[in-house]
Amino acid sequence: MQIRASLVRVPVAALACALALAACKPQPGQPANTAAPAAPTAKPDAAAPAAAAKPTGADDNLNAVLWMQRSVEYRASAETVYRAAADKLDVALKQPNWDALVPEERGNAAKGLKPAVVMDVDETVLDNSPYQARLVRDGKEYDEVTWDAWVAEKKAKPVPGVVEFAKAAQAKGVTILYLSNRAVHLKEATLANLRSVGLPVADDSVFLGLGTVVDGCEQNGSEKNCRRLLAGKQYRVLMQFGDQIGDFVQVVANTSEGRDGLLEQYHDWFGERWWMLPNPSYGSWEAMTFNNDYSQSREARREAKRKALDVAP
Repeated sequence: MQIRASLVRVPVAALACALALAACKPQPGQPANTAAPAAPTAKPDAAAPAAAAKPTGADDNLNAVLWMQRSVEYRASAETVYRAAADKLDVALKQPNWDALVPEERGNAAKGLKPAVVMDVDETVLDNSPYQARLVRDGKEYDEVTWDAWVAEKKAKPVPGVVEFAKAAQAKGVTILYLSNRAVHLKEATLANLRSVGLPVADDSVFLGLGTVVDGCEQNGSEKNCRRLLAGKQYRVLMQFGDQIGDFVQVVANTSEGRDGLLEQYHDWFGERWWMLPNPSYGSWEAMTFNNDYSQSREARREAKRKALDVAP
């Protein structure tokens, strides 16, 4: 989920709602890449003028992006999630009281409404790792200008397994809703990208981007609770898919304690109504480690992340 997707990076206080890349989040989530120790570059061409070779700085996001792009383990993980969800879909359809929205985000009775699944876009449905790879290559961090340009390219590929799941759901009469922290002005490019990779798009209304106005509900930052409430007015939500905890439920306090509490409270929903995709590249989990404060330097944020490591003293 940058804001991936959907990724607008905004510094927030410790008790603020979770940052969305979505990408999501930052949206595409909310990518944040930090500087690391330097690594040597290739030996300069002998024919070139004599000059000291400039080292390429290492990047905290290198292994994460490489894993998402090159490992069979990532593909297998994503496909496992979507295949398991497909197996649960018939069960969800047959139970009239089945609902994947928390009670606080269900403003009306779900029984009798048309069935739908709610899906985050970035790193849940569309793979934006090329954008992250460019940031690693160039030593840059997420910003709205480069993110909007990437979305306009419409080159994101589908996350492994998602097309098969979405088509199977559509065949059963289930509407796919794309609840994303991609800003509403990216709607046209996003829907074009979704269609180009074979994902079902019923009509323009299935995109609920950051900035969608929901009467009677005040959105806090990039939180998605208002838009989930809107989805529930028209649909019985069978399942939710995302790569951040905030894709499923409102994160009131993006702290270790707040996030752990949500997982404990809704533990039994995962693998039944909620389905989490792997994303080690960016997200509110990272922001939590440096007090959600993106105004700090990369070095300061990186030091905070190092201090958050458990080294089993």
